[in-house]
Amino acid sequence: MNTPEALEKLFRSGKLSRREFIARMSALGLAAAVSPALLGTPALAASPKRGGRLRLGLNGGATSDTLDPGIQLAMMPQTLVYGTLANSLTEIDADGQPQPELAESWESTPDAKKWVFKLRKGVEFHNGKTMDADDVIYSLNWHRKEGTKSAAKPLVEAIVEMKKEDPYTIAFELASGNADFPYTLSDYHLVVGPKDTNLAEGVFTGGYKVETFEPGVRAFCTRNPNYFKSDRAWFDEVEILGINDVNARTNALKTGQIDVMNRCDLKTVHLFKRMPGIQVMRQDGFKHFTFAMRTDTAPYDNNDVRLALKYAVDREQMVKTILRGYGRVGNDHPISVANRYHASDLPQRQYDPDKAKFHLKKAGLSEATFKFHAAEAAFKGAVDAGVLFKETAAKAGITIDVVREPNDGYWNNVWMKKPFCAVFWGGRSTEDMMFSTAYAKGVAWNDTFWDHPRFNELLVAARAELDEQKRRGMYVEMQQIVSDEGGVVVPMFSADLAAASDKLEHGKLAANWELDGFRAPERWWYKS
Repeated sequence: MNTPEALEKLFRSGKLSRREFIARMSALGLAAAVSPALLGTPALAASPKRGGRLRLGLNGGATSDTLDPGIQLAMMPQTLVYGTLANSLTEIDADGQPQPELAESWESTPDAKKWVFKLRKGVEFHNGKTMDADDVIYSLNWHRKEGTKSAAKPLVEAIVEMKKEDPYTIAFELASGNADFPYTLSDYHLVVGPKDTNLAEGVFTGGYKVETFEPGVRAFCTRNPNYFKSDRAWFDEVEILGINDVNARTNALKTGQIDVMNRCDLKTVHLFKRMPGIQVMRQDGFKHFTFAMRTDTAPYDNNDVRLALKYAVDREQMVKTILRGYGRVGNDHPISVANRYHASDLPQRQYDPDKAKFHLKKAGLSEATFKFHAAEAAFKGAVDAGVLFKETAAKAGITIDVVREPNDGYWNNVWMKKPFCAVFWGGRSTEDMMFSTAYAKGVAWNDTFWDHPRFNELLVAARAELDEQKRRGMYVEMQQIVSDEGGVVVPMFSADLAAASDKLEHGKLAANWELDGFRAPERWWYKS
């Protein structure tokens, strides 16, 4: 895998970054022989310079926030841990491909059941310890240990064995084949910390070290002088402020109190676009909003009730009104058109009051009132979406009571507690990661508490299937099962809209997560 021909093949296919290609060719003593055509990938726009403090105003902060990578729930802690303090074995680039990060390379057996990862040498943790295979195994086991509350548990529990072959080589044996395993190891929960430490202390390998952390309020970080990526982490300092109110975030950016804000107010983003000194950034990826019903709780344990509510949503109107056109309609499953195996031929569910009435009558609940819980913490416009849902459902004879919940603590006190509520999902870059995280039986973030035998069977089979046509067929069937029988209304997929000072520069934005895959603190810089 380290021959010049193999390296060139990886580079041309997008599986090896330009930086990695040059570094590994140099290690072979061949850098001078590299064709200039191969190095034609545009350099970073303008030459980045070091220095300055990046100030981000983000939503999603709560007093219950933690640096524990296994239980990151919202934008502020996700950006802090994954985007600022830590690294995983792989990362997703702007083209949606997995690239080496703490890993240097990987290879698998033909059945994708056994994988060998070579680790990067010379990587230091914030405490000065040099990273090796023991640290990686310990960090992945953090999500597999008894009693773990990690949302990444379903992603790693398929690992049967992790064997340290030498200090910088790990062999993974999986219960079944997983063609997407390099994608899996890019998950933002699966960052690496030092062996035998509490990962919630925030000691990792990233471009910045945490100096101050006030949960839900503020985090202040300083640049890691020993960071292993010489072409990343340009700022001297990073300050992340929890600003849940979009108007407060907007005013903070306008008045220069922050440099970046996420989730612009769609009602006023057109004004930002005309404002001097501000740039608006759009990412179209996997983000979607859902109305989750607990299928283990009456009356949502009745699929006719679920179908009635699905037919009572006017998706087109919701995209137009709530998203102001910055998105597209959903089809009651979580797989985006940006995903490889999106079921494009699945008939689009339409607003149909007559069908909604039919299913509710069939359930014997025509007189029922359904309480829908929402807060702006779920997503901007969640309460308005609930009100719109109430109005369209009323035309079908369905009564919905919208319960406005407090923003603070929403993810701990409402999500997965109330039987019917608004939910934000950033989505996942592969079908397996999305379904395994939120729809598999018994996983921590299965917020509909759904258990479908055929779906669970397909989840395992599709993960191991290497025939593209067969694999696509399995994922299409899974999307149809969720759409027709799942406990979730997926009315819309939303574009990510952020705004920043035009003094900031960045390359092509990765769309796997907001703000350049959460990595704005690492990847962006101030113009000269």
